[in-house]
Amino acid sequence: PLPGDMSSPNILHLNQSGPTEFVFRVFTTSPRIQALLFCFFLLLYVMILCGNTTIICIVCTHSSLHTPMYFFLSNLSFLEICYTTTVVPLMLSNIFGAQKPIPLAGCSAQMFIFLTLGGDDCFLLAIMAYDRYVAICHPLHYTLIMTQKRCIQLVVGSLSLALLLELQLTVLICTLPFCGHILEINHFLCDAPPVLRLACGDIKMHQAILFMVGTLVLTVPFLLISISYIFIANTILRIRSAEGRRRAFSTCSSHLSVVLLQYGCASLVYMRPRSSTSEDEDRQLALVYTFVIPLLNPLIYTLRNKDDVKNALKKVISKKAASENL
Repeated sequence: PLPGDMSSPNILHLNQSGPTEFVFRVFTTSPRIQALLFCFFLLLYVMILCGNTTIICIVCTHSSLHTPMYFFLSNLSFLEICYTTTVVPLMLSNIFGAQKPIPLAGCSAQMFIFLTLGGDDCFLLAIMAYDRYVAICHPLHYTLIMTQKRCIQLVVGSLSLALLLELQLTVLICTLPFCGHILEINHFLCDAPPVLRLACGDIKMHQAILFMVGTLVLTVPFLLISISYIFIANTILRIRSAEGRRRAFSTCSSHLSVVLLQYGCASLVYMRPRSSTSEDEDRQLALVYTFVIPLLNPLIYTLRNKDDVKNALKKVISKKAASENL
């Protein structure tokens, strides 16, 4: 339907007066499936919290991991915790179909935090690719380039850029007029595309700006990551030792797999042309980057492939076991 179409199924209680409020479309009306979904999503959320918190604690407490790569990784884990916490608790509270309205201000706040953390996530992945590029292509200058001050500047800069871009986008979308008092969002969070569909009037300019911001947040970092890995691959192929090639490749393979999944899903949601059949697909893709990617961060990126993190984790477990035996 058109943005101002009175027959739109996404518009509820059109004749009511008052401030604009939103409700989220339920996944299912079956109580049994609702209970299963609640338990499943809660389990994933707890696993995300535990896995990423473990990484932060290990990196902070072991001096052998006080390197730029693990500094960025711990920041990424903290981002994943904040990212999912912005979405999942509210999603779980609405999963049983209570249809609790969320005011426009609350929806705007969730959108801004979600988009900012997601954008910062993308920028941080690009920074991590640059870190691997310096470590593999310029190993002798690595400590001179990736100083503690430089690492902090990169992290603060990525967050500041995400804040600047997403604040403007959120204000632009949430100051639009909306048709009706209570509107139903075909999603489980206040994301930019589904909220934009509910606005009245012409939204072509807003869609163009959304695409522009998506280009800056997704395409530019991805191009930088791709360029970094071209140089990295070229350097790895020159390494004569098979063991050296294996170690160099192992430091990059997990990061690259997370990058492809993160940017692939986000690009499909924010940068493809709008269509009448894309809303349900957007919601399914959002489940991937809300649950799957934050879960992959500790399971694939670190604990599965990095011997130093696994050794640090073993030390923590052995110390705890020894203290309990005393």
